[in-house]
Amino acid sequence: MTDIELRVSKRLLWVGAAAYPLRNIARVYTFTLRPKRKEAVFRFLARTGIILAVAIGLSIIGGLISLANEAGDSGMSSYEGSQSSGSGGGLIIFVWICSGAALIYFFVDMLSVVTAPSHYVLAIETAGPSTAMVTSRTPQHLDQLVGYVAGALENPDTEFQVTVEQLTINSPTNYHFGDNVNMYGGSGNVGIAA
Repeated sequence: MTDIELRVSKRLLWVGAAAYPLRNIARVYTFTLRPKRKEAVFRFLARTGIILAVAIGLSIIGGLISLANEAGDSGMSSYEGSQSSGSGGGLIIFVWICSGAALIYFFVDMLSVVTAPSHYVLAIETAGPSTAMVTSRTPQHLDQLVGYVAGALENPDTEFQVTVEQLTINSPTNYHFGDNVNMYGGSGNVGIAA
């Protein structure tokens, strides 16, 4: 994490080099950003099942190819017969090497999510799709910043400047971002599912 400036000046909220007009800020809040550990484990198990099913299926096909080649090779010389029956065995070895490499890759991918730390963050949402997130070693500091930014929203002439840490995550899909809002049917339905 690197240090950046969070400041309000001239009706703009600056988070590092990004500027957000105060009038476009819809929500400012703090929450704990947690990795999707359970989903990562289930995704790894599903991928493992698929890889093993494909590898076993291709091994069966390779075995059948070897048997067919051995049956057809009975009239060939021993040298020609060993070359054609080796192609089925080579396919099986190739399939299991690729399967092993894929399993190792997906295991490392799962470990990167499972071992990722949770972060207490300050999130600033705009009326559009953008969200800015910063973190600090002390959660109380972020809770105070919510008050500062809310005060700047009420009084746009307010100015302040603090140093916070920029949150950099490798894959946003591996983290839970706040509440999930589910709407069913027409208008007027409001519900928040945690």
